[in-house]
Amino acid sequence: MNGVEAVILLVAGLGAGLVNAIAGGGSLITFPSMLAIGMPPVAANVSNALSVAPGYASSVVASRADLAGQRGRVLRVVPTALLGALCGCALLLNTPRDVFDFVVPFLVIGAALTLAFQGRLRALVGHPREVSARRATVMLHTAVFLCALYGGYFNAALGVLLVAGLALVLDERLPRVNALKNLLSAVIGVVTILIYSAFGPVNWAAVGVIAPATIVGGFLGARVARRLPAPVLRAVIVAFGLTVGTYLLVRALQG
Repeated sequence: MNGVEAVILLVAGLGAGLVNAIAGGGSLITFPSMLAIGMPPVAANVSNALSVAPGYASSVVASRADLAGQRGRVLRVVPTALLGALCGCALLLNTPRDVFDFVVPFLVIGAALTLAFQGRLRALVGHPREVSARRATVMLHTAVFLCALYGGYFNAALGVLLVAGLALVLDERLPRVNALKNLLSAVIGVVTILIYSAFGPVNWAAVGVIAPATIVGGFLGARVARRLPAPVLRAVIVAFGLTVGTYLLVRALQG
């Protein structure tokens, strides 16, 4: 890796950490950057997952005030997130990606639209305050597991999916949902670090450049997200999710 390539990855890491903390989808900055400097696709995907994970941890630190009062919920859903992420990593390492790569854009676009029309969807499935405790628990764990499965397999726009899923099943303000998203993303990131470090073709030089940058970007992004009014934060996440989904769809159709 030469100096120019290192600078490209450094800037990409800062941008990815910032975007992940606010909306999710920072992998679409770092992953193409790795491809641009000549890394093979599989190595780039695995190295990218490791690189962005530390940024989620700094986002948790910066948004910890909005996690207050959610300790019980966190303890209940973290095992579900761990299981989902492990299954996603296993899928990536043992199955072909062609079909899933085509499905991913529709998942991201669907998540963005879910968040955009959250009120209307709640009228159909029931507001969290109106459903039974048992049904609410099942819905929460289902949403977390499916998002973690996705995150272990293909990290891009994980935050968009998590915010959409959690906002639909939880009766919480969006900043608190976003803080929970950051924590669950960090948990999923830890799983990908452990699994991909042991079994994936990691480019450690690239990880060494990008990971510290995502930490700085993640901390700054979480601070920005906490200060955005809920409607603005929602609009940013929806807009970014639709952009990311469209980009992935075009790439899948061209590939």
